Amino acid sequence: MPDPLKYAFNKASGITRQTALYAGNAFDRVFRAASLVQAGQTPFETLHTDGLVSLRYYPPLAEDFIELDGEMIDVLRTPHKTPIVIVPPLAVNMLIYDLFPQRSLVRFLRAKGFEVYLIDWGVPTRQHSHYNLHTYVAELLPAYLNRVREHSGEQELSLHGWSLGGMFTLFYSALSRDQHIRNAIVLGSPIDSHASGLMGLMYQRVSDVAEFVRKRTGFRLHDVKPYWFHTPGWANTIGFKLTNPIGSVMGYWELIVRLGDREFVSSHATTSAFLDRMVAYPGGIVQDAVVRLWIDNDLSRGQIQIGEDIARLENVNANLLAIAGDSDTLATPGAVKRIEDHVSSKDVTFRVTPGGHMGILAGSKAPKESWLEMADWLAERSD
Repeated sequence: MPDPLKYAFNKASGITRQTALYAGNAFDRVFRAASLVQAGQTPFETLHTDGLVSLRYYPPLAEDFIELDGEMIDVLRTPHKTPIVIVPPLAVNMLIYDLFPQRSLVRFLRAKGFEVYLIDWGVPTRQHSHYNLHTYVAELLPAYLNRVREHSGEQELSLHGWSLGGMFTLFYSALSRDQHIRNAIVLGSPIDSHASGLMGLMYQRVSDVAEFVRKRTGFRLHDVKPYWFHTPGWANTIGFKLTNPIGSVMGYWELIVRLGDREFVSSHATTSAFLDRMVAYPGGIVQDAVVRLWIDNDLSRGQIQIGEDIARLENVNANLLAIAGDSDTLATPGAVKRIEDHVSSKDVTFRVTPGGHMGILAGSKAPKESWLEMADWLAERSD
């Protein structure tokens, strides 16, 4: 075959192969996305469930090494004495804690020698609309922590809470005065919601309107049945994405541009498996969060009402590590740092790390920017 014809043939063949690759990746991403998802691969045991909430335990890893962001780290076989309990926020699914085999928080903590437990809040339905802060902080959380203590044989525990999970951690410690909470790690948990940048300014304006309505009419959101505030998962997905609309759109644009990159397509499907499968908020939680955390900004004064009781942050005395994201629009560093003003902990560490609200927990920079330091901090305080 003459060289010009051979060149044209090879070029046409290359275009055909590339077209087939793009078409195949597009088909799989749209119609077979589940086959691309890498999340949720770390084995765990379910120790208890009440039909909605369950307790997970991650047993020792079988490997001697795990990959973390392109590097291999040793799996420690001698566990630290103090177990760590992950307290997730509501609305998210648990894939966020085990997002990729090489970027899995539960896998990393297990490799670093920690006994790892996780409380899965499940998928609330409208029959759970009455669940509120008291339900989770004063009823469910203490009951499940007791089960961790029974299984581990240890009284002292470390708690790890992201976003609302960090607030649950603080509220429980403040309300129960549990002296056996040795360490508390909170990420992206605003103590002064009115200080969270543009979001904070919006909360302040809503607070002014709410105060006006209260004085003129006496109306309170808690006067309405919580059933009407039940927020479905799809609404939470949209709301979360609207906190960074440009980033959400650019993510799909990048998918189109890099459709020929199978690894990127798989990564996009994995991240979407978390973002697109958010679960419902019970109506009682929405009422409590909107009024007490956002409108009235109670935590900025160091306390919050939980049911009929008052949880005071001054009762928190565990070793404390607070982490904020430098680009987090939901919980800015200034809003998170206010925790230092209220707790009684003698050992308090505050860090600002790269990333937004999700990025500080499971973003591509999280392993090297915060996980390694967190593991070292925890190890020094867990034996």
